[in-house]
Amino acid sequence: MDPLTQGVLGASFSQSVSKKQHIVVAGILGLLSAMSPDLDVLIRSTSDPLLFLEYHRQFTHSLLFIPIGSLICCLVLHPVIAKKRGFTFKQSWLYCALGFSSHALLDACTSYGTQLLWPFSEQRFAWNMVSVVDPIFTLPIVALFVFAMLKRNRCFVRIALLWAVGYLVLAAVQRERAEEAGWQLAAERDHSPIRLQVKPSFGNILVWKVVYETNEHFYVDAVRIGTSAKYYQGSAIAKLDLQRDFPWLKNNSQQSQDVMRFNRFSEGYLAQDPHNNLRIIDVRYSMIPNQIKPLWSIQLSPSASEDAHVAYLTHREDSKESTERLIEMLFDF
Repeated sequence: MDPLTQGVLGASFSQSVSKKQHIVVAGILGLLSAMSPDLDVLIRSTSDPLLFLEYHRQFTHSLLFIPIGSLICCLVLHPVIAKKRGFTFKQSWLYCALGFSSHALLDACTSYGTQLLWPFSEQRFAWNMVSVVDPIFTLPIVALFVFAMLKRNRCFVRIALLWAVGYLVLAAVQRERAEEAGWQLAAERDHSPIRLQVKPSFGNILVWKVVYETNEHFYVDAVRIGTSAKYYQGSAIAKLDLQRDFPWLKNNSQQSQDVMRFNRFSEGYLAQDPHNNLRIIDVRYSMIPNQIKPLWSIQLSPSASEDAHVAYLTHREDSKESTERLIEMLFDF
C-alpha cells in the first residue's frame, strides 16, 4: 500500500493498546515503524536495473523479520522520541512491533506480491483484494487517527481497525465475485483457461481487471461488480516465446538471465510489446483495466554485450484520459 495508509494503520494498531497518556507517542512510533519496511526501495544498482525488483517486499517484509525490524526501529526511535517522555525500552519496542507487523500483511492484500515466508520460500503472496492506492479505504482511517491524536482517545483507532477489517472482507467478497465473472466470460468464449487472475483497478474495489491464460494467448478484460456483473471487453496478446520473438538472444547471456528474473517477478505473464519488438511487457497491470498498456517493461538490445543487463522501463499513460475512462467504468456511464 501507499506510505500514508501503511503509516496510519500501523499507528492505529499501536494506539489501540496504549494508555491515554501514551497515545500520541505510541502513534508516532507505530506510524514510523509501519512505514520503515519500504526503505528496501533504496536497495538499487546503477548497473543492474532489476535488482530493486528482487529486494522490494522481500526480507524487510518477511514475517520472520518482524522482531528484528521492529527492534531496529526501536533502537533508533526510542532514544529520540520515547525515552525522554518516560517510556521504557520494552514499551517502545511493543509499539514499534505492532506498527511494523501490520506492514507486510497489508501489502499482501494488494496485487504486487510480498515474500511473507522469506527465506524459506520466495513465493510472492498477492491476495488481490485492494489497490495499492484506495482513498475509500484510507481516508476514514486517517480521519479517525487524527481524532484519536487530538482527543487522546483510543476508541477512534479501534473503530479505524474495524473499518479496515470490514473493508478488506468486502474486498475479498468482491474479488471472489470478479473471479466467478471471469471464469464465466472465458466459458462463454469456449476457453478453458490454464489460470485466471483478477485484480482491483486503481483506487476502488468495484471495477476489476481479469487476466487469463490459454495455451497460446493472454486475454485481458474488465468487469464491474455491482448488483450484477458488467463486462468491458478487452483484447488478447500472444504469450512470450523467446525462440520466436527473440531468436537472436543467447541462452547464457545476462539479458537472457534478466528475462528469467523478470519472468519470476511477473509470474510468467509476459508478452512481446506489440508496439516495440525489443520490449517484454508484464500484462497483469494497466491503468485502464481492460487494456494491454503495461505499467512497466524491460527492453533488450541485440547489439548488447553478453554481460550487459536489460533496461527497466516504467510507462505513464495520459492521466486525464485514463482517469476519465476509469470513472466511466466506475459509474457505469
